[in-house]
Amino acid sequence: MADRLSRVFAALADPTRRDMVARLAAGDATVNELAGPYQVTLQAVSKHLKVLEDAGLVSRTRDAQRRPVHLEAEVFDLMTKWLERYRREAEERYRRLDDVLRSMPDDVHPAPPPHEGGAPT
Repeated sequence: MADRLSRVFAALADPTRRDMVARLAAGDATVNELAGPYQVTLQAVSKHLKVLEDAGLVSRTRDAQRRPVHLEAEVFDLMTKWLERYRREAEERYRRLDDVLRSMPDDVHPAPPPHEGGAPT
């Protein structure tokens, strides 16, 4: 899993990490602040942050005695571009399907469902 997009999606596959990213969207936080709502050790939170950091989703800086974790929002541009490409392709397929459905005559009735239970009554 060498490419950056794969690392990002793999990092976000975990609900705890997604929650941390959502919380960091509101502002930087320390490991202790991020650990608050979880019933896990600081070491487990640090491991989650390491995965997010390796994926490029977060960075850590030094601010005096604090080491705040910062969300790297530009990674979302990478994800958005990838998703947008496939969204446009899907919309084009739906547009073509709409065109086909519009070209069909309105008086075509679907065939009745087959009778269940074997022999007709």
